[in-house]
Amino acid sequence: MESFAKKDIIHLDLDTFFVSVERLQNRKFEGKPIIIGSTSGRGVVASCSYESRKYGVRSAMPMRMALMLCPDAIVIRGDMEKYSKYSNMVTDIIAEKAPVYEKASIDEHYLDITGMDQFFGCLKWSHELRRKIITETGLPISFGLSINKTVSKIATGEAKPNGELFIDRNHVSPFLGPLSIKKIPMVGDKTFTILKDMGIDRIGTLREMPIELMARLLGQNGVEIWRKANGIDLTPIQPYWEQKSMSTEQTFEQDTMDIDYLNRLLVKMVETLCFDLRKEQKLTSCITVKIRYSNFDTHTQQKRIPYTSFDHTVLEVVRELFKKLYQRRMMIRLIGVRLTHLVHGAQQLNLFEDTPEMVNLYLALDKIRKKYGKNAIGRAIQ
Repeated sequence: MESFAKKDIIHLDLDTFFVSVERLQNRKFEGKPIIIGSTSGRGVVASCSYESRKYGVRSAMPMRMALMLCPDAIVIRGDMEKYSKYSNMVTDIIAEKAPVYEKASIDEHYLDITGMDQFFGCLKWSHELRRKIITETGLPISFGLSINKTVSKIATGEAKPNGELFIDRNHVSPFLGPLSIKKIPMVGDKTFTILKDMGIDRIGTLREMPIELMARLLGQNGVEIWRKANGIDLTPIQPYWEQKSMSTEQTFEQDTMDIDYLNRLLVKMVETLCFDLRKEQKLTSCITVKIRYSNFDTHTQQKRIPYTSFDHTVLEVVRELFKKLYQRRMMIRLIGVRLTHLVHGAQQLNLFEDTPEMVNLYLALDKIRKKYGKNAIGRAIQ
């Protein structure tokens, strides 16, 4: 194994997060097979309880198939505003306690607590943080504690449901060896099939393969998978407050008061930003609009929203903020839109749509833009 500085990394993952939030709201759902998703029956499963998983129900499965497998399941329409609220509650608790943390998605965080051992003990500290989250939010949560992101995330998976697992440096290899290669982040169904057809179905077998063979077989992804199988992951924690924003702005050659033009420009800005969000599989929960008047006075309006990556949702907020901002009826020199508080997980949100047609529309639009460019197609403006 390559030498690298000792790290203590926690991966925290809320168990069946959407289901758990619904159970907080309605205790009658406890112990029942629950499916979160479209209530129309034409959509797909966004999340499901362990009780429904026993029947073969899985996330991203067509709702009709899920209900055939588990006809007694209770189907609940997803509520992103509610889930965003609880997600932020958990993040606030972590932010208060953790020296460095990364919000990887709406329901998972990575924490770098390297050096904590000399004060409290990393395992004790992690255990107390988990208990605090459970006590203050009522949500079940699991964690894995180990030497890097990969091993910690895999450990969390083994600790679920509602458990904790510590894998120290000396036990990484024996811990990973017997596990399925599907436990490795980056190994999807296609990669799993390729490797399994070669007789590689356990992490212990994979790490014995020459790295050159993995490179020839799967390119750079093969190299990364081999490294992860060997417990090597140098990916740093990306502090949440340093999460990159997405923004765009335009300074006009001639100052303008043309509201129709400004609205058309805002639409294009939102379409471009949201396309980039979806392309990078991210969601935003904070929107800022900026204007600069001809006298160089600059003003901004900001609003927190439930996590989204959809144009029509963001555009509604942008228009609202612009109306609040533009009160002086002066010429405008610059206008801009910024999306912040980004987390990974665009697909989670798509699965909440009651109308698959809406999701399919965005998929079609994005496919056209990826092939012909961002400006190949756009929203009609009245």
